[in-house]
Amino acid sequence: MSEEQFKNVISHAKEYGFVFPSSEIYDGLAAVYDYGQNGVELKKNIRDYWWKSMVQLHENIVGLDASIFMAPQVWKASGHIDGFSDPMIDNKDSKKRYRADVLVEEYQEKYRVKNQKEIEKASKRFGADFDEAQFVATNPNIVRNKEKIAEIDSKLKAGLESGDLHKVKELIEELGIVCPVSGSKNWTEVRQFNLMYSTQMSATDGESQIYLRPETAQGIFVNYLNVQKSGRMKLPFGIAQTGKAFRNEIVARQFIMRMKEFEQMEMQFFVKPGTEMEWYAYWKEHRLKWHTNLGTDTVKYRYHDHVKLAHYANAAVDIEYDFPFGFKEVEGIHSRTDFDLKQHEKFAGKKLQYYDNEKNESFVPYVVETSIGLDRMFLVLMCNALQEEQLEDGQTRILLKLPPALAPYQCAILPLVKKDGLPELARKIMGDLSLDFNCYYEEKDSIGKRYRRQDAIGTPFCITIDHDSVTNQSVTIRYRDTMEQKRVKIGELEAIITQEVSMKKLLKGLV
Repeated sequence: MSEEQFKNVISHAKEYGFVFPSSEIYDGLAAVYDYGQNGVELKKNIRDYWWKSMVQLHENIVGLDASIFMAPQVWKASGHIDGFSDPMIDNKDSKKRYRADVLVEEYQEKYRVKNQKEIEKASKRFGADFDEAQFVATNPNIVRNKEKIAEIDSKLKAGLESGDLHKVKELIEELGIVCPVSGSKNWTEVRQFNLMYSTQMSATDGESQIYLRPETAQGIFVNYLNVQKSGRMKLPFGIAQTGKAFRNEIVARQFIMRMKEFEQMEMQFFVKPGTEMEWYAYWKEHRLKWHTNLGTDTVKYRYHDHVKLAHYANAAVDIEYDFPFGFKEVEGIHSRTDFDLKQHEKFAGKKLQYYDNEKNESFVPYVVETSIGLDRMFLVLMCNALQEEQLEDGQTRILLKLPPALAPYQCAILPLVKKDGLPELARKIMGDLSLDFNCYYEEKDSIGKRYRRQDAIGTPFCITIDHDSVTNQSVTIRYRDTMEQKRVKIGELEAIITQEVSMKKLLKGLV
């Protein structure tokens, strides 16, 4: 998908009621978006797919809904007040600001793209005899590019981990990285910017300054013992949560990819110390399967190990998706050790230990985290699903080929004309189906135009009620992806639709 096609995704999202710029009548608010009538349904279905796969399919994972406002000491203990910042650099000519580490990573991506092209050319040349592993290990161009990537990784890591941001600037200058807008290399020094929003509580509340949470994880950690004791949970067990988080993203761009207000879906998995890497490997594999289970081409996803580990982690990997602007993180899996719980023990002065009845001992559990951005996952699906198809009659149709279980509407009810008892029968059918499915009713325009609108919002089935429907209780059901039309009895509709759009069908792929 090209940048031009990405613009099509953005315009399609607005035209068909998926995503609107926030406060648009006041010229909008940078990096803040509202979900429209179709977007909110798709977002809800993605959230449900995550929640059911995480909580419903795992008997040792339960849910939580912690508040957005928390005691400010929480963020002191977690390290966010002192260290939640990004390395930023400005271009003096364009006046644009960038994340310094992202500029370097985007430069590295050029080498990865070159390697992929070398592999694709060799695969076509050698055909069935092609040994990719051997080719990657021996091809001098690929070996040289991989060495260059590793060298850049090493220098970037040295600068970030030591806090010597001048080294990061020197690396940007050494690589000759230019500003994407001005094309110049006229850079400022690299500086750290804290990303947390603060606000005030009334004086009677005792705390003058509090923060909008920058992540949902800390709400899980401070409630870990409440959940464990009240639920009689035994290790290993997990706590899942979805909710809003807020970050003062200075470089917010690429539509809903990077926003100031966003939604996370996180699960913290508590394990015995010494078993964390086993569970880290499990969740790494299981979470990628969750993504590809939606039918996305597996080549669109990859793992990316962190160059610089966060202060709380002993292992971290991102699941990245190939967006029109390159591979970017959608989900992170982190082995957080016992850092968070021990920090809260220290700052709160209360023990947060797990008592093992079998061994008669207490200890602080280790944690493996899976954290996915709901908004980014929404964007993945929009980018992956939006297609333009050439039809046999020379016309084209815009198709949003969403997984049926996640589509905003499961079926559209379309009376052929607005008379002769057809709307009445259509309303009765809709009344029955609405008990199980989200249905869309429409009478306006020709049936062909109505089909096209439903294709564009991703509705898997269109049900057309015509004059024969009144006499023989049959309707025409149209399949979105193939445009195939079948005549079926009204009484068969529920079973046909259920078979295709049931969340159960999706979840079976994970069992």
